[in-house]
Amino acid sequence: MLELRDITAGYDRNAPVVRHATLTVAPGESVGLLGPSGCGKSTLARVAALLHRPDTGTVTLDGEPVRGWRHRAPRAHRTAVGVVFQQPRLSADPRLRLADLIAEPLRATGRSADIPLRTTELATAVGLTPDLLDRRPHEVSDGQLQRACLARALVLRPRWLICDEMTAMLDASTTAALVAAVEEYRGTTGAGLLAVGHDHVLLNRWCDRTVHWAEIESQDRAAKL
Repeated sequence: MLELRDITAGYDRNAPVVRHATLTVAPGESVGLLGPSGCGKSTLARVAALLHRPDTGTVTLDGEPVRGWRHRAPRAHRTAVGVVFQQPRLSADPRLRLADLIAEPLRATGRSADIPLRTTELATAVGLTPDLLDRRPHEVSDGQLQRACLARALVLRPRWLICDEMTAMLDASTTAALVAAVEEYRGTTGAGLLAVGHDHVLLNRWCDRTVHWAEIESQDRAAKL
């Protein structure tokens, strides 16, 4: 279970962007988080991905309370979660070839021996041809770069996947291809998914259930009444 309970978070303690939010994702479940731009859903996604420490509240991952964030999180927690962001050009090192971008997490965890096989497997899974793997971010389209970022998120075989507006900047065909790649991975591994977005049609078609932003901030307040 991935559980966020009574989360308050932001970048200034005096002006949090998330207040008392509660959300759960069961193993193998796909949950859509729907909300308008600026409501705080991306901040909550970063908390779920262990990239942002909340001001208050608790995060539980596979039955264990999370007490460390970013590089201070235990490796077992860090590698359990894969994340894909909205803007691939802000999350990709412009100096790296796409092959090296995909392999980043393997090198960081001392698994360089797995790089050739996993890079080839995932490039095929996300629709990247071999010639694209030798190119750098400025030499490919946004859609091609996002495919590489998705492959990077999957390379360590995470049990949980956070997709934060993953398809917001992409055309319909690339969106369909990336969603299909995520679902193929989930079908094989049983991974849980939190898909964040503002496209209710996409989330309703993609996910087992869709939660509106207003609901997650009201659940905990209702429970206390």
